[in-house]
Amino acid sequence: MTKAVTGALCVTFVLCVTFVTGLEAAKIKARAEPDPTYDFGTVKSWAWDPDGGQVILARTQHDDPAAIKARIDPVIRKNVEAEMTKRGLALTTGTPDVVLHYYVLVTIDQNGQFMGQFLPAVPYWGLPPFAPATTSLEIVTRGSLVLDAMLPGTTGNRRVVWRGIAQSTVEDADSDAVREKRIRDAVAELVKRFPQKKQK
Repeated sequence: MTKAVTGALCVTFVLCVTFVTGLEAAKIKARAEPDPTYDFGTVKSWAWDPDGGQVILARTQHDDPAAIKARIDPVIRKNVEAEMTKRGLALTTGTPDVVLHYYVLVTIDQNGQFMGQFLPAVPYWGLPPFAPATTSLEIVTRGSLVLDAMLPGTTGNRRVVWRGIAQSTVEDADSDAVREKRIRDAVAELVKRFPQKKQK
């Protein structure tokens, strides 16, 4: 085999590895935890929490959560509303069956942080928001979209009956189109896990 051919194969191999690595990095991991005692078959309508959601950044002191929320809040709302409508769940201005609130978490996986340390606990059915494992094995920026469904009530006293979590790596160099697609895919993965009947 000539040096030229060998070099070409090496380049091809590197490009393939890079491409596959990029696909792996962009994958979205999603899971959801429903309250097993709640009858989701009764849910026909929903509404946004007045605050909508919260952006929590744990990267540098220069991060601006308000600026990021202003940019992504409309994207999250639009896609959640579209996916909930597909499931036959109506957005209402009256008293809803459940209230939705989101969290966007952006962290750097290098210092042994627990992903769950930034979220309020959901003690009602004994499940933590994340598995108790540190995120210190790789140095990447990881973004998480968390969607909570709560029963109506006063702020601070509402019962969370469902929590969905979608995670993926993010890059500062990602274009707005890439970011919006990732949010759209994450929302779709979460909402399709929202149950519509009582858990057995």
